[in-house]
Amino acid sequence: MSFSSLDFYLATVVVIFGVDVLSAWGLNLQYGYAGIPNFSFIVFQAAGAYTAAILTLGPMTATSGQTYVAGTHVPFPVALLAAVAAGAALSAVIGVFAMKRMRADYQAAILLILALILNQFIVTDTSLFNGTSGLANVSRPLGSLVNPSTTGWQWAYAALVWAICAVVLFAVQRLSRSSWGRALRAQRDHDAAAAALGCNVVALKMQVFVIGGAIAGLSGGLLVFYLQAFNTASWGYEETLAIFVSILIGGVANNWGVILGTFLVQIVFVEVPNLLPQFGYIGLVDALEWVVIGLLWMAAIALRPQGVIPERRVRAERFGLPALRRALPAATAAAAPGQQGAHEERLGATGGASRR
Repeated sequence: MSFSSLDFYLATVVVIFGVDVLSAWGLNLQYGYAGIPNFSFIVFQAAGAYTAAILTLGPMTATSGQTYVAGTHVPFPVALLAAVAAGAALSAVIGVFAMKRMRADYQAAILLILALILNQFIVTDTSLFNGTSGLANVSRPLGSLVNPSTTGWQWAYAALVWAICAVVLFAVQRLSRSSWGRALRAQRDHDAAAAALGCNVVALKMQVFVIGGAIAGLSGGLLVFYLQAFNTASWGYEETLAIFVSILIGGVANNWGVILGTFLVQIVFVEVPNLLPQFGYIGLVDALEWVVIGLLWMAAIALRPQGVIPERRVRAERFGLPALRRALPAATAAAAPGQQGAHEERLGATGGASRR
């Protein structure tokens, strides 16, 4: 492999890695923090990819060689935002019936079946997005800054993808550490208890389902602008399984662990084998990749279900007696001396009882 070819491949791996990390964070919000087994996650990435493509391909003509709807020309940022909106909107529509309170296995089955139906629908109706052939010749962004035909453009796009990843990581970290994130974990661990404490379980699931769908749409938009093409083979249900394995290996409900899991699964076990010499019949290496991913899934569940980097639990001491002791002087500063002493006695009694 020549230096230019290696440079091209490395840039592609960096871009794909960033897109996969975005996808994993979106699904981790839904599954890791909220307990939603979204086996249709890849559908929302496809929604973003198709939306971004048709908004930049321009109107369909007789010489375009492909059929699609609503073709137009809009700037790259607008198309990317539309991809985010498409993922969120589709999530909102599906969430109306899929986010009702039901057993997790039923919910997983509904979402998986939905992914299969939508994929076959796009395959059959060629007037929407050109069927199995999909959409091609999508214009590359940033062409006014860097020549799109050079590896310099690829590295510039990789920098853009990872800049967006940094913003998304900041957002998901803030969300997961907020009171909203704690409510998500509460309904994930025991939805009946969370509902009894006043949490609207259905609304929480709907919110995180839409946010995860928006992140999926964003990843799809970034992917199609790099590959310049997208078809139904790019969003089979097995793609969602690979994202699930990345989360399980890296660490459920741990966004840093998800990065590690994505690298191990999507890069080491999916991308790196492309460098190996082909052997056996055509398609054998691809088939073995999915065999390995399936084995990794089973091994993760059996040996280390919490992942390599487990979820960080919020310690009760942060909000318990020590915090109450620190808050007591400020809370009772205006109280009479006798009342303040009574407060301290009651607090000391409470602390003694809790230690016993």
